[in-house]
Amino acid sequence: MSYFAGIDSGSTYIKVAVIDNEAVLGHKVARTGIVCSNTAQTLLDELLADLHLSLSGLSSIIATGYGRRAIGFANGTISEIAAHAHGSVMTTPEKVNTQTIIDIGGQDCKVIILGANREVKDFTMNDKCAAGTGRFMEVMAETLVTTTEALGDLAAQATDPCEINSLCVVFAQSEVISLLAQGKSRENIIAGLHNSLAKRVAKMARKNGLARDVIMTGGGALNTGLRAALEQELMTDVHKAKYAQFNGAIGAAVHARQMGA
Repeated sequence: MSYFAGIDSGSTYIKVAVIDNEAVLGHKVARTGIVCSNTAQTLLDELLADLHLSLSGLSSIIATGYGRRAIGFANGTISEIAAHAHGSVMTTPEKVNTQTIIDIGGQDCKVIILGANREVKDFTMNDKCAAGTGRFMEVMAETLVTTTEALGDLAAQATDPCEINSLCVVFAQSEVISLLAQGKSRENIIAGLHNSLAKRVAKMARKNGLARDVIMTGGGALNTGLRAALEQELMTDVHKAKYAQFNGAIGAAVHARQMGA
C-alpha cells in the first residue's frame, strides 16, 4: 500500500491530509503561526503518529496554498486552484457531478469552473481584501459576541434580515455596531451579512459561467447560513464537500498520487 500527504499552507490555517490509493485516511488543521514550515511539520508528524505511519512510509508530499514554497520538506508544490480541482475527486458527495467549486478560505475566495475530466477551465479569485472570506466572518462574529460555528444556527432564526451595504471589514464592522445600537437582533444582522456575502460570491461565480453541480469547500462551507444564502442567490443546490476544510490538502495529496502513478 502506498501513502501520500498533502499540505495546504494557508495564510490563516495549515491543513494536512494523508491518503492511500483509495481513501482519505486522516487530516489535521492548526493556525499557521509565525513559521508555517514548523507548523506543517508538527501537524504532519502528529497525523502520521495517529495513523501509525512514519515519514519514510510516505511515497510523496506535495504542498499547496499561500505558503507552499516555504514547506521545504515537501517533494513538490501545486497551485491552490489545481489542488482544489484535484481534491474534488475525493471530496465530491455521492451522486454529485462537480462542475463548479466555491472555496471560502481564510483570506480569499475562489470560484473554479471544471471541465468534464475535472480539469480547470476557468477561475475567479478575490484576494484584494478580506470581503467574502473566512476572516471577514470571524471579525463579524467577534463583533456580535458569538463564534463562527454558531453563525449558521443564528441566521436560521432571522425574521427580517438586515441590509448590509458594505463588505469592507472596517466599514461593515461599523455598520454592524450601528445596527446593534438601533436594536436590530444578532440573528437578523447575521442573516443580512450572509445575504451580502452570497451576492458578492454569486457575482464572481457568474463571471466565468456558473456550471452545475456546485460544491462548497473551505471553512466557509461549514457555515450552513452562508451556504443557504448562496443557494438562494444562485438558485441552485450548493453541496458541502466531504472534508470541506481539507479539500486543498487532499487535492495536493491526490496530485502526489498521480505523479507517482
